[in-house]
Amino acid sequence: MTTIKNRNIAAAFMPNRHHYWYARIKLSTDPLYAGVADALKGDSEPLLDLGCGIGLLAHALHARGHVSEFLGVDIDRRKIESARAAALKANLRGTRFETLDLSSAFPPHHGSVTMLDVLQFVRPDAQAGLIDAAIDALTPRARLVIRTGLHRDHWRMSVTRAADRVSRWTRWMNTAPQRYPNREELEAHFARRGLQATFRPLHGRLPLENWLIVATHVQAPGG
Repeated sequence: MTTIKNRNIAAAFMPNRHHYWYARIKLSTDPLYAGVADALKGDSEPLLDLGCGIGLLAHALHARGHVSEFLGVDIDRRKIESARAAALKANLRGTRFETLDLSSAFPPHHGSVTMLDVLQFVRPDAQAGLIDAAIDALTPRARLVIRTGLHRDHWRMSVTRAADRVSRWTRWMNTAPQRYPNREELEAHFARRGLQATFRPLHGRLPLENWLIVATHVQAPGG
């Protein structure tokens, strides 16, 4: 995204200067939003963003012309308040944000689902259940888009663990990183649920072990 667009998106978070600078830096350095926009290209299904934070994805998608109905949920009430205020200021129509603890509830939804930099913060015994709930929410042609670190022996994994611990230490995240899934487990899980998935690195210039996963229902021949 261009510098001007990034600045305009970030301006919606003023007068919260912390969120303003977070948005500017995140949008200019992290390939996440462009990657998700590409993954959702041509998808007009309502979108549920799990662990939406301050709602940056909604702004980034609108800036790229993706204007389907959007619901973002997050456990952090202060982030949700900031997301609502910024969406109102930016006039993001069809966009809602709700405070929700995904460990105790899952929002009613039928459409596509994003889960970005969230899975590794979920308790190991709850990760599969959260993925299943997201899959259950998918409509036949919808997409499940996940970004997460994938467990493997690599220096990027060590950096990712450290970065996620810093997120907890600074209280940006409410929990410390729990467990990073591995690719084989996720592929097997998707296959059991009748989904096919693509995996590609999405770290850009950042020294992080980030992968973008896009899972869709296997379409029957002629379907």
